[in-house]
Amino acid sequence: MIRHVLMIRWKDSFTDDIRSKWVEGLEKLEGNIPGLLKLIHGHDILKTNNSWDHVIIADFTSTEAIAVYNTHPLHEAIKPYSLPNAEEIAYVDFELP
Repeated sequence: MIRHVLMIRWKDSFTDDIRSKWVEGLEKLEGNIPGLLKLIHGHDILKTNNSWDHVIIADFTSTEAIAVYNTHPLHEAIKPYSLPNAEEIAYVDFELP
């Protein structure tokens, strides 16, 4: 199993309306993309200088399943909300036993 952890820092352009549409789309991913086992996400509540604004943690059956996820229509549908409004994105993918 592969765990994918993604952290985002948003630009000021990421409004509450955009956030709502993005989260709505994000919530549709689990159970609808082959190989995606679990997806959880949340926004930062501490808001320290070192905090990121949002995290996504997703578990996949394999690295091939991540490739399917990356180009799946449901994932592509939320990219216009997130990518133009992301100040920074960091991620790591690692294998779980």
